[in-house]
Amino acid sequence: MNILHVDCSPRIESHSRALSGAMVQKLLERHPHATVLRRDLGLEPIPHTEGAYAAALATPGAMAAALEANLTNGDLQLSEWLIQEVEAADVLVIGTPMNNFTLPSVFKAWIDQLLRVGRSIGMSASGEKIGLLEDKPVYIGIASGGVFSGPQARQPDFLTPYLTAAFGCIGLKSLQFLPLQATAFLDPAQLAANRETVLATMDLEQIAAAPRAA
Repeated sequence: MNILHVDCSPRIESHSRALSGAMVQKLLERHPHATVLRRDLGLEPIPHTEGAYAAALATPGAMAAALEANLTNGDLQLSEWLIQEVEAADVLVIGTPMNNFTLPSVFKAWIDQLLRVGRSIGMSASGEKIGLLEDKPVYIGIASGGVFSGPQARQPDFLTPYLTAAFGCIGLKSLQFLPLQATAFLDPAQLAANRETVLATMDLEQIAAAPRAA
């Protein structure tokens, strides 16, 4: 089994890193021979899309020319690498903070490279977007200083609806969100206990049902 482990926090000792690391460890306990590929967007952020990338996707002709010359002109090369990483994984584990009600910009930059019409997104005759990637389990650990879900929610949540729509349009629909909330208000012992409670909700049966990557 191949695990793609993505972290988005710039802090080494962040709550989202601790959560995603524990999620990966839980998977390794069940699948000890699994391989883990790291994509650390927090410490090694990828660039946001630039003009050449946008121009390569502006028209069907431009897309065809860019795809034909992909390995030499580089306009879509990073996008292709990142999409292939996702395709090669059987499971995705993502750790992210909630920043100002939504996802960090480094996470958004990665998603912008993944969502590519003609490669990860197809179009129906009526113009509806169709995901071209094979579905697989995606575990998303979220660390939030406040509370954004449940009966005690006190702030908006633009993160989980966006990720549901974004991943869904490329074919990844088996998402599980694991929120660690109120990190700004809890002491270390309570945070550790809450993290264990969150980890206990991981639906590992998704993996047994998911097709294996080639």
